Amino acid sequence: MKTSSTIVVAVIAAALGACGYALLAPARVPPAEHAAEKRPEKPNDHVEQDEHGADRIRISNVKLAAAGVVLAEAASATLTDTLAFNGILRANQEAVVQVTPRFPGIAKSILKRIGDKVGKDDLLAAIESNQSLTVYELRAPIAGTIIERQISLGEYASEQKPAFVVADLSTIWVDLSIYRQDLRRVRLNDEVLIDLDDGRGEIKGTISYMAPIGSSETQTALARVVLPNPDGRLRPGLFVTARLILAARNVAVAVRRSAIQTLESKTIVFVREDGDKIEARPVELGDSDLRFVEIRAGLSAGERYVAENSFVVKAEMGKGEAEHD
Repeated sequence: MKTSSTIVVAVIAAALGACGYALLAPARVPPAEHAAEKRPEKPNDHVEQDEHGADRIRISNVKLAAAGVVLAEAASATLTDTLAFNGILRANQEAVVQVTPRFPGIAKSILKRIGDKVGKDDLLAAIESNQSLTVYELRAPIAGTIIERQISLGEYASEQKPAFVVADLSTIWVDLSIYRQDLRRVRLNDEVLIDLDDGRGEIKGTISYMAPIGSSETQTALARVVLPNPDGRLRPGLFVTARLILAARNVAVAVRRSAIQTLESKTIVFVREDGDKIEARPVELGDSDLRFVEIRAGLSAGERYVAENSFVVKAEMGKGEAEHD
């Protein structure tokens, strides 16, 4: 009986001791809650909602510029129905001259290299004739640019092979490939817009020649545009694209196609508001072409919107919502 009483007393003492330790020990805060209490709120990239439920995010102009985001103003635009063609820039073959030695001999001096600009009658090289052993001069027959040189110092110069090719690059041919199904819609003197893909906009030109025969290999026919090239922007050998305008119509408000995004099953445009806020604005789309989309509702002319790299803002908004949750 005494032993049983002793066991009961020991159990009660142990329970009281554990209770006392729990009361005296500091309370533990769950790690997730503790981290949440100490995490500072970011001043930027914070998603908010207005009374209509529209999402907004704060992003500074500095951050937008660093990400390559381009802003533009919503404005009226001309939408066009077009035919698109691929093409290539070529030297104007009516202004390309091969300079061939009159007599075979040895190149004693060479004064010009590929890329050099020359005037008419500029000295290109001096050749020692094998027949007379006298040195005669090789001069440029036209003003232009050296685009080929097939002779080196001390090398044998043949009258059968051009030593230089000089091209006047002040005008350039744009040779366009027209598919057979589009030939009936293309005519001489049609106006086309040439895109060099150099970020400097399109160049307007007119079709001045259409080949009377086509290519059996590509099933295309050639249409040619001649463009002025005063600043050397047009470089033979580079590919281009061209648009033939078939019809045009004006719309009151339009944005670039790259501005359109989808967010939570809504078609939206990111609109720059005062300060550092960008709103994901739901919009109603209208007609479109290869460059612009008509906005029928949701955006007014003059409002600034994210025109290029809008996916960057979409990603930031998604990240901000995740952090906010």
